[in-house]
Amino acid sequence: MKWIYSVSLAVTLAMQPALAEIAHPLTEQARDAYVSELLQKMTLDEKIGQLRLISVGPGTPKEAIREMIKQGQVGAIFNTVTRQDIRAMQDQVMQLSRLKIPLFFAYDVVHGQRTVFPIPLGMAASWDLDAVAEVGRVSAYEAADDGLNMTWAPMVDVSREPRWGRVSEGFGEDTYLTSEMGRTMVEAMQGKSPADRYAVMTSVKHFALYGAVEGGRDYNTVDMSPQRMFQDYLPPYKASLDAGSGGVMVSLNAINGVPATADSWLLKDLLRDEWKFKGITISDHGAIKELIKHGVASDPQEAVRIALKSGIDMSMSDEYYSKYLPDLVKSGAVSKAEIDDAARHVLNVKYDMGLFNDPYSHLGAKETDPADTNAESRLHRAEARDVARKSMVLLKNEQDTLPLKKAGTIALVGPLADSQRDIMGSWSAAGLARQSVTLLQGMKNATAGNATVIYAKGANISDNKSIQDFLNLYEQAVSVDSRTPQQMIDEAVAAAQKADVVVAAVGEAQGMAHEASSRSELTIPASQQKLLAALKATGKPLVIVLMNGRPLTLATEDAQASALLETWFSGTEGGNAIADVLFGDYNPSGKLPVSFPRSVGQIPIYYNHLPTGRPYNPAKPNKYTSHYYDALNGPLYPFGYGLSYTTFTVSPVTLSSKTLARNGKLDASVTVTNSGKRDGATVVQLYLNDPVASMSRPVQELKSFKRIMLKAGESQTVSFPIDGNALKFWNAKMQYVMEPGKINVMIGLDSVHTQDTSFDAL
Repeated sequence: MKWIYSVSLAVTLAMQPALAEIAHPLTEQARDAYVSELLQKMTLDEKIGQLRLISVGPGTPKEAIREMIKQGQVGAIFNTVTRQDIRAMQDQVMQLSRLKIPLFFAYDVVHGQRTVFPIPLGMAASWDLDAVAEVGRVSAYEAADDGLNMTWAPMVDVSREPRWGRVSEGFGEDTYLTSEMGRTMVEAMQGKSPADRYAVMTSVKHFALYGAVEGGRDYNTVDMSPQRMFQDYLPPYKASLDAGSGGVMVSLNAINGVPATADSWLLKDLLRDEWKFKGITISDHGAIKELIKHGVASDPQEAVRIALKSGIDMSMSDEYYSKYLPDLVKSGAVSKAEIDDAARHVLNVKYDMGLFNDPYSHLGAKETDPADTNAESRLHRAEARDVARKSMVLLKNEQDTLPLKKAGTIALVGPLADSQRDIMGSWSAAGLARQSVTLLQGMKNATAGNATVIYAKGANISDNKSIQDFLNLYEQAVSVDSRTPQQMIDEAVAAAQKADVVVAAVGEAQGMAHEASSRSELTIPASQQKLLAALKATGKPLVIVLMNGRPLTLATEDAQASALLETWFSGTEGGNAIADVLFGDYNPSGKLPVSFPRSVGQIPIYYNHLPTGRPYNPAKPNKYTSHYYDALNGPLYPFGYGLSYTTFTVSPVTLSSKTLARNGKLDASVTVTNSGKRDGATVVQLYLNDPVASMSRPVQELKSFKRIMLKAGESQTVSFPIDGNALKFWNAKMQYVMEPGKINVMIGLDSVHTQDTSFDAL
């Protein structure tokens, strides 16, 4: 499929007219002139209509939307993903509206459109920018092939709060890793231009700081110092915008008491004036209405006035702009210039999408519409399988339990072993559960004719009815077995007793790691804990396959398991990919993009924390130090951690110079050797630490990484360039500075086991 989509893309690009032949050249100068002229022709109502983003759904059926389109009351549509529906709505504009200003169409293409890739947290675990770019290109190809122009992605909210359900949508706890992942996704999805046939415009989200919500409770507040904001949380948004993202979705949280939707410092002073962003800002779903409940607006009119004047161009899924802006303009509370400014941003991105040249550019001729929208031929399975394998993290492998032999009898148990819906994860766009491969099917595919796989469900996701009802609130997402818990465990134990080894697929349902799915505990549900205890009691080797969208507390499971494999929610080809790893057809190489706590009481726990005046040393415990006295300290699995079926050794660090001039550069190098018996890949990670500065600096910070492939016995020297930019930080006066002094260098295969040296910054 990779060859097919690449050739199709190349042919389409070759057929596009040269820039000089385009009626409206895709240059900033031509765009600004065209949009200025168009704004002069538009009525106030038509300008306000461009600021409305309408969601197709029960409250706004397609028939009602089409009438709004006819009246010029809609600027864009989301939640429609078939060419026929999109074409019909665009036809309404082109045939019935006065100025025929095209709509753009958007959707949450977060980790694939029809082919579902691993959730973003899983993508980040690959530490493979080429793989992430592949996800971006295929996702954009499939989205554009459905007629879409924009995606609500990537999500680059740094999060150190695993109780937050939307951790699954992001790239983890680290600023640098998230920045690199976000930049790569933007560049891959937008390509050379969002006007290209198989590119889509990105809308980076959620601006800003959404991953830091208090207590991990979705939609909550954030209170943060400017230093932490600019040091840790804002850089990924900046990196994605510097990569060219045409859109920004504004977050639902408040920042230091001001909702982001009402924050003119965030949306104007920082985003527009300092960062020079020229694209479109879009409120999150219903966010303008919510300003009233936030307590910063007394009524709908005031909410609209505040949002528009603060810098919200487009209102997602509410009627407030169309309902209240006309009177606000008449009264002078909102100026015509402010309406023009917002409308200009909307029209600019439509121009950049190429819609004024061809409103049907992502649709093609009507006769090219697929006879079957969900045809198997539209999927990219090989790419999905490849990325899914790279995303998996081997957490434990006692006595080389893995890889499994394709022989004998294997018992596969667990509520996630045969769930087509759950393996896709949340925000799976237009992906169909019936097209996804479960672990059961993947293991049968891998062992066909060579081993016997016995399956037993073993437990429900949860036996708690309130949790079952929550997960099934809007769809029948989780099946609940009518048997008693003991009957299900008995069946699983019987299967285990017949087997040579037991594989248990446990963790979270996809709906447990989703928007509005914050958790106060991070354990595997009790029903599954009981199943694992019963399986452990059989004495058979126990391989735990985790499916989840956040770090879980796994101290008990780590003690029970002979081997433990983190697979996240691995997507359409998840079952085949997991089987590839379990049976050794692929050597796992993933590394954790988040720290896994031992208990929820340790949160927040993240690797790049600040030092304290009384640090805890587990080798020499002292009562009056910063630690918990009732538990082991430190994470269960640290950031950057992941095992392989082979072993790697890392040499001491060599530096090209022991000093770094202010405008200079030096190289830090190690030699990595595959000292085991299997070929394998690993990720070499560079961390820096500034031990003495004008303010406390993190104990270590990721500054670069390289994924390398080594044959058994092979060695490779890996070098990392270091310059002054890697040492800069925001000081107490909010100045971005590099300070002279000693700098510690740490290079390793995770954040804990490193080779260390130092140099002097001058």
